Amino acid sequence: MSERNKIRVRMEIEGMTCTGCEQHVVAALKSAGAEDVSASFRRGEAVFYVSEGQDLSEYATVVESVGYQPGQVEILSTERSDLPTGHHDYDFVIIGSGGAAFSAAIKAVEHGARVAMIERGTIGGTCVNIGCVPSKTMLRAGEVNQLAKCHPFSGLNTSAGEVDLGVLVQNKDQLVHEMRQKKYESLIDEYGFELIRGEARFVDEKTIEVNGRSITAHAFLIATGASPLIPDIAGLKDVQYLTSTSALQLQEVPKRLAVIGSGYIAMELGQLFHNLGSQVTLMQRSKRLLKEYDPEIADAVEQFLTEQGIELLKGVVYERVEEAAGVKRIHIEVNGKKRIIEADHLLVAAGRRPNTDALHLEVAGVKVGSRGEVVVDEYLRTSNPRVYAAGDVTMGPQFVYVAAYEGGIVADNVMGANRKADLRHVPAVTFTHPSIATVGLTEAQAKAKGYQVKTSVLPLDAVPRAIVNRETIGVFKLVAEATNLRILGVHVVAENAGDVIYAATLAVKFGLTVEDLRESLAPYLTMAEGLKLAALTFNKDVNKLSCCAG
Repeated sequence: MSERNKIRVRMEIEGMTCTGCEQHVVAALKSAGAEDVSASFRRGEAVFYVSEGQDLSEYATVVESVGYQPGQVEILSTERSDLPTGHHDYDFVIIGSGGAAFSAAIKAVEHGARVAMIERGTIGGTCVNIGCVPSKTMLRAGEVNQLAKCHPFSGLNTSAGEVDLGVLVQNKDQLVHEMRQKKYESLIDEYGFELIRGEARFVDEKTIEVNGRSITAHAFLIATGASPLIPDIAGLKDVQYLTSTSALQLQEVPKRLAVIGSGYIAMELGQLFHNLGSQVTLMQRSKRLLKEYDPEIADAVEQFLTEQGIELLKGVVYERVEEAAGVKRIHIEVNGKKRIIEADHLLVAAGRRPNTDALHLEVAGVKVGSRGEVVVDEYLRTSNPRVYAAGDVTMGPQFVYVAAYEGGIVADNVMGANRKADLRHVPAVTFTHPSIATVGLTEAQAKAKGYQVKTSVLPLDAVPRAIVNRETIGVFKLVAEATNLRILGVHVVAENAGDVIYAATLAVKFGLTVEDLRESLAPYLTMAEGLKLAALTFNKDVNKLSCCAG
């Protein structure tokens, strides 16, 4: 019987309480002719393959015969896989253990696949271990410290003492440990896939090797993420520099911190250490901050950074870096003038590079791009039809929610679906204070695509929430198609911009118009009200309206 004559089935089963129960159910179903059977007492189900057209009631009968109660039966798919048939150790092998990897593993197990995950280091990937979670909790600590030292409300007599960075880092590490255990490690047993520790490398197009063990699979997912990119600057390799990982392990606040780069990581960590008491200098090669963003957004960001006391140097030419007596000296040229930036610590935040060097992708026939990224098509397949890739290793949008979304698509495609990744409406957030959030097209991008564009720009000092907060540096910008005012992009610099941008994402994704925003009720004294006010700005001066008036 060919693979194409089989269907994948999920049966709900009550009464299983342990792994022994799972074994009884598996044995009973196999005795009735089911294949590739897996059972989970935690989820109360069994997943297996049967011949197409076969009466499923006989499988319920054998489950009853061993003392359990069969429930609803669901046909998951009418074909096992579009991958080559034959014996393999696993249906699906995932290299990496971050957001893309776990999303793919969970969904593949739900499809009934035999799944193995390979990890050479710490489980959980970048986000929970060294990225989103640790950085955002530290950023919040920095904001609290800065507000205690300096806030806009007269009559409040607050102050901040010396920062004990070691204690903050200890608390951060405890939070990371708890979230890694809850959101990653505990799920391995919950879903029943296998974790293999070690470094994976391909030995041919269908086989990898881990710790001397050869492993074959119907399909593979490369989800190995990315690491800090270290630029080629004379002398840099000879000095002790920080990356985004090591910066979050410092035990003392540096008096002076120099940062190579001014992207989202550079700005977030630069502002963090500024808020903790460091004198911070951000340096970038480009003559314009956030050059891929609309000018109004970049101007607002530059304004709040400089007004907060962070030095921003643009158009920098790096000549060399040296270190003497623990002091880092960065020799640069700015606007034709030589400068030396001295700092106690140097943070390199100049981008990311994909983790592909150890995989030996060439022997698997997997093509990589100019930056070493794994090249994928719209289905997230590589040049080897057995191998997929998802997340940061493809150098797409570097967000854990994108990685998780892609991992789910890969799992579906491995099991016979034909889903395309749709990254047209990815929201992006930089967690500075105020934060920066964007979704959809910028004005320049919309025009480059041939749209006739109409925009509105609303300064934050026109948003009541910002006024009562006494923090009015920022902006809302809407980009709309001129003919029908369909919203093409939304860009925000404001407190809680990351929360606001989800509503904007829905507006862009589902083709809402400026009129739709005008006619929607916005709660007063929320930052999200700025979306409606920006919509009103297309044909009204909101400064001449009463509160809540539309």
